[in-house]
Amino acid sequence: MPIEPISFTLTTLVLTLVAYLFGSISAAIITCKVMGLPDPRTEGSNNPGATNVLRIGGKKAAAITLVGDMLKGLLPVLLAMALNSDDFTLALVASAAFLGHLYPVFFGFKGGKGVATAFGAIAGVCWPVALAMLVTWLAVAYGLKISSMSALVSAALAPIYFWWLNGSNILIIMAVFISMLLIWRHRSNIQRMLEGTEK
Repeated sequence: MPIEPISFTLTTLVLTLVAYLFGSISAAIITCKVMGLPDPRTEGSNNPGATNVLRIGGKKAAAITLVGDMLKGLLPVLLAMALNSDDFTLALVASAAFLGHLYPVFFGFKGGKGVATAFGAIAGVCWPVALAMLVTWLAVAYGLKISSMSALVSAALAPIYFWWLNGSNILIIMAVFISMLLIWRHRSNIQRMLEGTEK
């Protein structure tokens, strides 16, 4: 199938930059600092994400982090949609917010693994795909009790869900990009799963 027409405008550039900066705000680091908890970059798994915050700070801190990370992906996409952006712009904005979480300019380009931010961005782009990913995550989590495996399976299936439920080639490419990065960021988890030591 042919790729949809691409139009790169100043609005696209600004929205992409705003999305990256918004994604660079670390909900985990800020939540832990405000709540007087240890820095998630130096405690637990050393990952500034909701799962590690759960380990070092409990459910309340983890829930705040999870919502914050999802909103980082969701809000820039909703802004782009409010401005009637095309699929190319939406793909760039979603990817930029995700990259901001992975490589935050405000925190030395050392961020988290991006699951919640990717989910929020995808939910803004196409909520049926996000719903399918959530069901997949819950099913795998219920069956295997391994959070990282749930994330990996959901990420691997995201491009298929976009093909099935959306059909936009540009958004399918975006999903492949995000999925590949998510899997790459979980390479240590994959190694531990192969060794049978993943929590």
